[in-house]
Amino acid sequence: MTHHRPNRPLSALRDFLAHEASGGYVLMVAAALALVVANSPLAGAYFGTLKLELGGHLGPIHLRETVLHWINDGLMALFFLLVGLEIKREVLDGQLSRPSQIVLPAVAAFGGVVVPALIFLGFNIADPATRAGWAIPSATDIAFALGVLALMGSRAPTSLKIFLTAIAIIDDLAAIIIIALFYTAELHLVPLAAAGGLLLALLALNRFKVRALWPYLIVGLALWYCVLESGIHATLAGVALAMFIPLRRSPGRPDAHDSPLHRLEHALHKPVAFVVVPLFGFANAGLSFAGITMAAVIAPLPLGVALGLFLGKQLGVFFTALALIKLKLADMPRDAGWKQLYGVSLLCGIGFTMSLFIGNLAFTDPLLIDETKIGVLAGSILSALVGMAVLASGRPPAPERQAEDEARLPDRDGAGES
Repeated sequence: MTHHRPNRPLSALRDFLAHEASGGYVLMVAAALALVVANSPLAGAYFGTLKLELGGHLGPIHLRETVLHWINDGLMALFFLLVGLEIKREVLDGQLSRPSQIVLPAVAAFGGVVVPALIFLGFNIADPATRAGWAIPSATDIAFALGVLALMGSRAPTSLKIFLTAIAIIDDLAAIIIIALFYTAELHLVPLAAAGGLLLALLALNRFKVRALWPYLIVGLALWYCVLESGIHATLAGVALAMFIPLRRSPGRPDAHDSPLHRLEHALHKPVAFVVVPLFGFANAGLSFAGITMAAVIAPLPLGVALGLFLGKQLGVFFTALALIKLKLADMPRDAGWKQLYGVSLLCGIGFTMSLFIGNLAFTDPLLIDETKIGVLAGSILSALVGMAVLASGRPPAPERQAEDEARLPDRDGAGES
């Protein structure tokens, strides 16, 4: 006799966790493959393809960029669109909408942004050529970190997965603000004004309660081009577009047909997690070890990045969380102890995708970009390995408590549209 388990709609957060963890595994493989290819007889073809220029003219529109720039400025706009959608959903209708639950990850995330930047500047403050990379170790790679955390199984309580997700989302928001404020090139006023007009058009669509997605996406495509031409990094157009996609709160239905934001987020998850981010990782993680000396590895730039990620993240996240919990301003995540909280703080030092992205914005010198890759890879791998070792030494929660926690994930309330 066959028993069928009743179907239960997954919450947006459960869907998010599942997809991002799986995408993290693909990202790990893509990064490893990039390193192998960059140090093989295929290295010439690999680097040559990334420098190949593609594009053309369409009336007054002129777009011709290298393959690497199409990935970093074009495809990654979809990644930032998804990040923006997730931030909006979590703030209005998710784990970040409840003040009691946002305090711990928000303050811990702040510590995890500031301390790595200070450590980086400690090594690079005297060098104008490298100190522009101060924000490189400040962001957590959500796909990579959740992929590693998922490997720990029951050793990582569900509450810690939620905690890590919230920190990474707040980290992404901080990174978006940092990119907009500190990594913007010379501004061009005409396309910037056009981008402003397109934002007003998105606002009008929002206010008139247009629920079809295609008008938003068409305006968003034009917005991407105007932002690209304005001097502001083009990927920020994805975040701006996300802020105007209507949200119909729909507990437990991440692909609800009556919620444009849920529909778009659900449609983007797999392409971004399994195509866009791994392709970005493959294109940007390629580092040739030929000619790399120990002096290059311990130079101020890679050392500042690696220690910013490994030491700065764990110190910033763990000790701010410890202070809040000891002062009774926040509660310890359910079923977690200090060792498990410390382990997750270590995993916050996995900064792969956003760190490489900011590194490409901070530097144009290929040597500095390679040094950034050395630091990001070293800091992220060390954070992952030590974090896994700490979590593996902890005691998993009782199965019934773990199941109880997982059952709580879909329980989100509220209704309405934003």
